[in-house]
Amino acid sequence: MHRILVSRCLLGHRVRYDGGASGPFDLLEQWIAEGRVVPLCPEVAGGLPTPRAAAEIPGGQGGDVLDGTTAVMTTEGEDVSAQFLDGARQALELVRRHDIRVAVLKANSPSCGNLLTYDGTFSGVKVSGEGVTAALLKRHGVQVFSELELPQAAQALTALI
Repeated sequence: MHRILVSRCLLGHRVRYDGGASGPFDLLEQWIAEGRVVPLCPEVAGGLPTPRAAAEIPGGQGGDVLDGTTAVMTTEGEDVSAQFLDGARQALELVRRHDIRVAVLKANSPSCGNLLTYDGTFSGVKVSGEGVTAALLKRHGVQVFSELELPQAAQALTALI
C-alpha cells in the first residue's frame, strides 16, 4: 500500500498561518482510515509558530528559494527562508523514509502550493509557481497535487499499484 504525504491543515489541524485549518475532505478521511496518510505542516515543522505572520515569496517561485536567489518574507519584513527550507527538507525525509511518490499539499501556499503562489506583494495576486516544499518534492520525483485536485491524486496513487 502506497503512502501519501498530506498537508496537516487539509486534515483539519489548526496549523495555518492564521491559526485556521481546511478540510475535512472525504477522500483524505478514507486514506487516513486506510493508514496511507503521512501528515506534515512544513512551516510548523520548520519551527514557525501558529498563528504566524503571513509569508510570501517575491516572484512566487519556491525553486528560487531552494536555489538561494530569493527569500521567503513575512508581512513584517522578516526573512523566514531558513524555517521554510528546514520544513521542506523534513518533508523530503518523510518521502524517502516512507517511499512516498504522491503528495497532496495546500493550494497557493508559499510552502505547499503546486501550481499557483502569491507574488510576494501581499496584495492577493497569484502567479504560476510553486511553494518551497512543493518545489523540492517535485525535484525529487514526487507528484504533487492540491486539495483542488484530489481525483487526480487518487488516479496517480492507483497508477502506482
